Amino acid sequence: MMRAIQLAAVCFAIMPCLTASSQEPSTQVVPQATWRFDDIRSLGGHATKVLGHPKVIETPMGKAIVFNGVDDGMFADVHPLAGAETWTWEMIFKPDADGGVEQRIFHLQSIDPATGVDVPQERILFEIRIRDGQWCLDSFATSAGQSKALLNCEKRYPFGKWYRVTTVYDGKMLKNYVGEELQGEGEVKLAPQRPGHLSVGVRINLVDHYKGAIYSTRFTRSALGVEDFLKMPKGK
Repeated sequence: MMRAIQLAAVCFAIMPCLTASSQEPSTQVVPQATWRFDDIRSLGGHATKVLGHPKVIETPMGKAIVFNGVDDGMFADVHPLAGAETWTWEMIFKPDADGGVEQRIFHLQSIDPATGVDVPQERILFEIRIRDGQWCLDSFATSAGQSKALLNCEKRYPFGKWYRVTTVYDGKMLKNYVGEELQGEGEVKLAPQRPGHLSVGVRINLVDHYKGAIYSTRFTRSALGVEDFLKMPKGK
């Protein structure tokens, strides 16, 4: 009888620990997240710091945020692709014709956890260049001493409309697209990036501002095929 009582007491003492453990928040990473640009105070549920005066505008597709190409920018303390071994990053945007020749639109940046300082060799960017009155896509990624820039200004696009741009990394090849059209590709070994922060409308060190609007972005922790790219919204 005494032995049974002792066992019951031990089980009772352990149960709260087991229950607490089972109720801990899940640390599972969301495999795919779509962020709408419809509020300058937050992106994807993350609070933003705002510089200048980016504005929410109405478009035939819904709300978007426009940047003036001079001093506008939005910043958030999150790196949405941190830890991803393969990934797809998409953005729907509409650049203006009178922006700078080189524009950094969206910048994901790792931070060294030991120092709290940005790691220059760990970043991913969407950029554009303006050539002969049209724009061309520049995608850049670097990690662990390896990097790849995909810039092909032989393929240029007119202003005045919305586009979806995409960068895909499958663990071996980095590729970028405008719509479904491949712009460039190259072999590179990119280690998963560490947590960090991001900037929109300007490079994270406040140079090369973007002039135009952004409607949405999507982050996927796998390499998507063209057939699975983010669909352009109706009203484009």
